[in-house]
Amino acid sequence: MAQQHEPGTFARLAAELTAMAAADHAASAGAHSPDLAEQLTWRRLTAHHGERLDEIMAAHGWPTAELVGPEAARAAWLIAQHADRRADIQRRALDLLTAAVEAGRADARDLAFLHDRTLVNEGRPQLYGTQIGAVVDGAPVPWPCEQPDRVDELRAGVGIEPFAVYTAEHAPH
Repeated sequence: MAQQHEPGTFARLAAELTAMAAADHAASAGAHSPDLAEQLTWRRLTAHHGERLDEIMAAHGWPTAELVGPEAARAAWLIAQHADRRADIQRRALDLLTAAVEAGRADARDLAFLHDRTLVNEGRPQLYGTQIGAVVDGAPVPWPCEQPDRVDELRAGVGIEPFAVYTAEHAPH
């Protein structure tokens, strides 16, 4: 039986998700700030957002573009990416996003990033090399990869630019 939703439910969810992503973006500089209060603000914000995303997923499944629009779907992905301190929520998001990608309702690129993030947070090697562990002599260095010789091939398969291009775009200036 299909779930019944009151009128405007998905418009409200879309607005909420995009507002959460905007707040995330505004606070993201605090993630690695030397100011511990800024780090704490970031942690609290991402934890709160992760918990809310979990509620949304429990009620509606993965918030696809069909459901909430492309901007809000992207916002849901960002919130899942940053739910680092809630492995259970991140894993649930990964499972739901995987099913959405398999059904052709979500982006494989987003899935690759969330897949890597989840693996790194579990202490396992990543697959696509999307997660940067450090910057050494000005060059971004990825967290360990399961198949380092195949990273660019795997990235291409999900629409991600080669590692060297990606890191050049994100290198400190």
